[in-house]
Amino acid sequence: MYFGLSEDQIFFQDNVKKFLEDNAPLDLIRKISKGEDLNQKNEIHSGIINLGINNILVPEEHGGLGLDLLFATAISQSIGGAVAPLPYCGSYVMAPIAIQIGASKLQKENIFNEMSSSNIKFGIAFSEYFGSRDSSSINFSNEKINGKTIFAIDCDYATDVLVSDASGKIGIVSIEDKNIEIIDLITVDKTRTYKEIKFSNANVEILENTKKNTDAIEKALDAGRIITAADTLGASQAMLDKAVSYSKERKQFNRLSLVGSEMCIRDRHMCAEMTADLEPCYSLVWHAAHSFDNNDDDSKLMACHAKSHISEVAKMVSKKATEVHGGMGFTDLLGLHFWFKRIGLNRQLLGAPEIVRNEAAKAQGL
Repeated sequence: MYFGLSEDQIFFQDNVKKFLEDNAPLDLIRKISKGEDLNQKNEIHSGIINLGINNILVPEEHGGLGLDLLFATAISQSIGGAVAPLPYCGSYVMAPIAIQIGASKLQKENIFNEMSSSNIKFGIAFSEYFGSRDSSSINFSNEKINGKTIFAIDCDYATDVLVSDASGKIGIVSIEDKNIEIIDLITVDKTRTYKEIKFSNANVEILENTKKNTDAIEKALDAGRIITAADTLGASQAMLDKAVSYSKERKQFNRLSLVGSEMCIRDRHMCAEMTADLEPCYSLVWHAAHSFDNNDDDSKLMACHAKSHISEVAKMVSKKATEVHGGMGFTDLLGLHFWFKRIGLNRQLLGAPEIVRNEAAKAQGL
């Protein structure tokens, strides 16, 4: 029995991959990571919106494509492979899922109609729910929000941010509210931005269906972890492909390494090990995405497995791929570090492996 991406999913994936190859080459990624060519960054974002990724999970009745998470996962692999400087996981995956489950009928109608026309874009600030810090807390009271949240994602083009408190209640806060302060966080991953947001009696609209349950935030987190795993998978495959290519042309003392040389054999053994460990991750992340929409019993467990396992495999791939390149692997000229750092930050994003494994244990009643 064949289990893999459908022709339509591959079509979406290839379109995004081709667009990013043409419009977001490594030299441009390097400039954007330094805060240069931001107009070009905006053009990349506009172009990817024109491909329809903002509408992947928006219901058809509200102007969206109404597709499932496996489509979104296929696209995420392409984005990770290109280390694209784009909002995606939060704005176009977690947000519509949280709205679909947590909002009232009227809220959904208003928000989705605006999302489908790209008038509303969301950042996501859920760290208080799954990984709160002693110095951070979020409080909702009388349609006001106070406190601080860290590691808000996808805020670059956001008009609003979805914020959760420790209980899983979700609120919508306008980025333009004068009673919030947004601070850039410095991370190793310069291809994307992360924010700390402080709220001082800012206005908030609570998603009405999250007052009594945490289904919305749990499902949004599951989806976000699967999408992050897919992004990591794409980045890992890119590093592996570069390692394989370099191992075929590696030079020592201005001469190509001989096929039977010790260095050549070592490199090819490492490439084989990386391939053997990475290949099963495709079926894992695809199955997790399929389970999200088709198997509620396994959805949480598979999302946790995908995020934690691929984080570990990708850590190994990023190290070995860099090692295959020798000293060149550490240079900015080669640019391998962009994928290396993205994999490293993805490992921590939306829960480090130990946090996610703990959730997997709880999901099994352990």
